[in-house]
Amino acid sequence: MPPARANVRTDETENRLPVLLPLRLSHPYDYAASPDSDIRPGDYVRVPLGSREAIGVVWDKGPNIGKATSKTGRVIRLKAIREILPTPPMPAALRRFVEWVAAYTMTPPGLVLRMTMPLPEALHPTPVAMGLHLCPNRADPSQAEPPARMTAKRQKVIDFLTCSGNVPLAKAALAQQAGVGVGVVQGLLEAGLLEKTPLPAARIAQPDGDRQGPKLSKPQDLAAEELTRAVADGGFQPFLLDGVTGSGKTEVYFEAIAKALDAGRQALVLLPEISLSAQWLARFEARFHARPAVWHSGLGQAARRQNFRAIACGDARVVVGARSALFLPFPELGLLVVDEEHDASYKQEDGVIYQARDMAIVRAKLEKCPIVLASATPSLETMRNAETGRYVRVHLPVRHGGADLPGVQLIDLRKAPPPRGKWLSPILRDAIVETLARGEQAMLFLNRRGYAPLTLCRKCGHRFQCPACTAWLVAHRQSARLICHHCGYCEPTPAACPACGGEATLVPCGPGVERLAEEATELFPDAHIAIMTSDTAATAAAAASLVQRMQRGEIDLLIGTQIMAKGHHFANLTLVGAVDADLGLAGGDLRATERCYQMLHQVSGRAGREARAGTAYLQTHQPETPVMQALAAGARDPFLTIEAQAREAAALPPFGKLAALILSGTDAGRVERYARQLRTSAPQDSSLHVFGPAPAPLATLRGKHRFRLLVKAETQAPLQKMLHGWLDPLTPPAGVKLQIDIDPYSFL
Repeated sequence: MPPARANVRTDETENRLPVLLPLRLSHPYDYAASPDSDIRPGDYVRVPLGSREAIGVVWDKGPNIGKATSKTGRVIRLKAIREILPTPPMPAALRRFVEWVAAYTMTPPGLVLRMTMPLPEALHPTPVAMGLHLCPNRADPSQAEPPARMTAKRQKVIDFLTCSGNVPLAKAALAQQAGVGVGVVQGLLEAGLLEKTPLPAARIAQPDGDRQGPKLSKPQDLAAEELTRAVADGGFQPFLLDGVTGSGKTEVYFEAIAKALDAGRQALVLLPEISLSAQWLARFEARFHARPAVWHSGLGQAARRQNFRAIACGDARVVVGARSALFLPFPELGLLVVDEEHDASYKQEDGVIYQARDMAIVRAKLEKCPIVLASATPSLETMRNAETGRYVRVHLPVRHGGADLPGVQLIDLRKAPPPRGKWLSPILRDAIVETLARGEQAMLFLNRRGYAPLTLCRKCGHRFQCPACTAWLVAHRQSARLICHHCGYCEPTPAACPACGGEATLVPCGPGVERLAEEATELFPDAHIAIMTSDTAATAAAAASLVQRMQRGEIDLLIGTQIMAKGHHFANLTLVGAVDADLGLAGGDLRATERCYQMLHQVSGRAGREARAGTAYLQTHQPETPVMQALAAGARDPFLTIEAQAREAAALPPFGKLAALILSGTDAGRVERYARQLRTSAPQDSSLHVFGPAPAPLATLRGKHRFRLLVKAETQAPLQKMLHGWLDPLTPPAGVKLQIDIDPYSFL
């Protein structure tokens, strides 16, 4: 797309175009374009903004298009659009999606637009990469002249290019291939023996939708047939792909992806964890003979830029990514998949607060394409939508290949406690010994990073707390640091107590995965033990390395947190132990028991996924609770029924609406006064109930004091409209920030 003329002339005949900028703006700004310009809605444009320039998107024309005049009739000379950027325009469906998300989350549209423009430089074509090859007279030995200065290393470069057909290579790559330093190559270039030439642009590998996949079981085949039919027919249709762990849900929706490719459409798959992508990508490549485009925060800038443009141009036919991939500019989206749809990672808590699973439903509706929500433990909201007919439920009741679901055994820690200062019950310890003796693998799950969640002085009682948060510092023994997992503050582990000066008086309290690994090393000295957390698998590459080691049998016992609890398939893993199964039940989260069930069911499902039977051991102090009994009995649906009845009685989601108002600031008194002002002015409406204000459980976070109000509304109540009417007239005072979280998942 050629750039528009710079500084389009503004006069009485100019067009007035709205441009939305990726800033905290509630509406587009007006700019001028000449009547004969070819600027259209969706075009990315460069415009003046005060003393600087900004990149925005031409929004759809409104009723004010035409001459820009003041109330007195004087023509307003609008600032001119400077340039149309050479990138495909933002699709209309994505513009409507920006508006919908902004309205639902009560966020300025400009901030939502910012999520669709993660790399402004990607809106310009990728610079042409230059390679080096031999000059024509050097490539033809008959015309070659003796160089003025030749060394053995320079000759190596010339010989390499001659033998390799004089194929151009980037400078660093040429030096590496020839086995010399970059300076040698640069010297040949300056001597005129090499010349620059454009390298061919990297191309996105195209998945082969016609490639035959693995043979499906009868239930898989029936499920795939229903999904592929919906993709072929087109149009919006939400599906719940409800299958037990190991039932082959991925292969089923792969068939739907193949149908989308056959129809010439793009497909997007959302995954909740970066660590899940390693095995998923390998399975995709085996099925489609190419890797999809990937989108997540761990990608380098160059890869993100390339993938963004490939998606916008339609070259990337299949994309797998984290929740942010939902805001990419797909021109031909024909299928959307949300894998592990129940996962809390789909809720974004910072910036624009949104639930990606729910927003994915909206995106699919606007794109007029099917969407598949896949899970072995669907969320209560999704199950409710399936039961009421809003979603089509596709069920896979058995594991693929005839494997049995793992048996679940509850270990009552009141009757079989671990030794003092230890964390593994004798029952679980003996089961691991037997598993390892058979040459099988085991996994221990504890959703707590680090060595210990608290460090205190046994002499004076001093506890190490984050200076910026209402939180204890977590001991990380491997890095010798005390770290706040909320704000990232860290300090070296001291040798003496900073309060009383006592030496050798600091003691860790409670277990983290590092401490559990220390105990396991003592108990199983011959076992190869590894830890898998967001600390040890911080990147996709690190996570992939751990997964591959586990698959190759290089790890006997894997100890980790929730990132290893779902999506992974280890053929030789037959035992899973949850060390503190009650951990997820703490706190005032309305979804606590549901999440606890989902997490423990998912981690249990890693065991026995092939021929060898698996067993999951859950260490608990409360084996009599409904969630533990449901896990032991494999009674998911009865558990969800009980959970739904409790939510319905309390008019909580999905049988009601919630919104959280989070107030924060450095002046605690000012924050509290504004919170009480909000409460006093709350709407007097029988369909709306306001609770609070109260200090947040994390009363101080990153140095900011926090108060919360919780708003509960009936299902049919216009919650956003009521909140606007209440909050818009009450501007927060200076230094106080108000965040609105529609349908909160975090209550900290």
